[in-house]
Amino acid sequence: MSIEVKVPILPESVADAIVATWHKKVGDAVSIDDNLVDIETEKVVLEVPSTVDGVIKQILVEEGATVGEQDVIAIIEEGAAAPAPTPTPSDSAESASSETNDNGDDANKLSPAVRKMLAENNIEASTIKGTGKNGRLLKEDVQNAIASKPASAKSTSSEPVKAPQAGERNERRVPMTRLRSTIARRLKEAQDTQAMLTTFNDVNMQAVMDLRKQYKELFEKKHGTRLGFMSFFVKAVIEALKRFPAVNASIDGNDIVYHDFYDIGIAASSPRGLVVPVLRDVDQLSFAGIEKTIGEYGQKAKKGKLTMDDLVGGTFTISNGGTFGSMMSTPIVNPPQSAILGMHRIEDRPVAENGEVVIRPMMYLALTYDHRIIDGSESVLFLRTIKECLEDPARLLLEL
Repeated sequence: MSIEVKVPILPESVADAIVATWHKKVGDAVSIDDNLVDIETEKVVLEVPSTVDGVIKQILVEEGATVGEQDVIAIIEEGAAAPAPTPTPSDSAESASSETNDNGDDANKLSPAVRKMLAENNIEASTIKGTGKNGRLLKEDVQNAIASKPASAKSTSSEPVKAPQAGERNERRVPMTRLRSTIARRLKEAQDTQAMLTTFNDVNMQAVMDLRKQYKELFEKKHGTRLGFMSFFVKAVIEALKRFPAVNASIDGNDIVYHDFYDIGIAASSPRGLVVPVLRDVDQLSFAGIEKTIGEYGQKAKKGKLTMDDLVGGTFTISNGGTFGSMMSTPIVNPPQSAILGMHRIEDRPVAENGEVVIRPMMYLALTYDHRIIDGSESVLFLRTIKECLEDPARLLLEL
């Protein structure tokens, strides 16, 4: 029986998608839930799993093609078995050396695509744990291993890039991904439609750093997650948003929409570009709950597993450029939100305390906001509230 493989239901407001990567080819055997192909939309990458056991009979749409919702992209012959390949001496030798799993059997067969990726990135198959059926090494496993390698060991594309020779003036043209194209469009729209202005302040991080140093081991032992800086900033932002609700609001036509809930987007980098997963109802989360959720989103972002539900909505955004060493920046608001907080690197600087010059770990904060809805005084006082909460963390616990 022939089974049609269709493009899944696309997220709301997404009209079409691009066939990004086929993980199977014609003649390959597939099992239920095997990932057949990645479909890239302007927001997320959708996996299309097999619904039956069988063999790929036809692939109707090649990589890079644009498809619509419920388009048929492949045919599976249900119940069929893949033809057994005729072994050659070289195949037998290679199988004995590289196609065994950690248990010493031959369950972890390597597909040609997996072998190619391993060879191009100089990775031994034995160093990667397979997540496929019976421990089989999948293409996604190799991709995750490549993503976890140090930046200096990565290539900017699947093809090896040769170092330019003296005097060469080469160019490479690479199509924008849907996500990168969407980021560019939305950021430009924000600049064109909002009256954006940025105000700055600095914060002495000594109290937060001392608190983390004192309790980080106990915190991790009890809650199973590290105590980072982000939970302090999120808690301080919530306190400031409660005092200045316009910062948590948005403009809809001639109306101002005030949100009586706090869904905070945490900007994060991923192999596909900038993504902003959203922490829902953050005012109801503990420090541990915030840290765990951020950690989970971070792992999903690295693996490209964020879903549409993870990314939609949000009433305010925090962007931490300090993780990359940024000293100061002017972040761009993520519409329809009205403001975004930019964090930066912590740097020892001389400051005056009680008439004396002392060295303290300081961080610049930047608040970019839509001046159509947020007044300058509100933005300054908003940042000052965050500064006060971080320089005296007891305020966060006592809600002062």
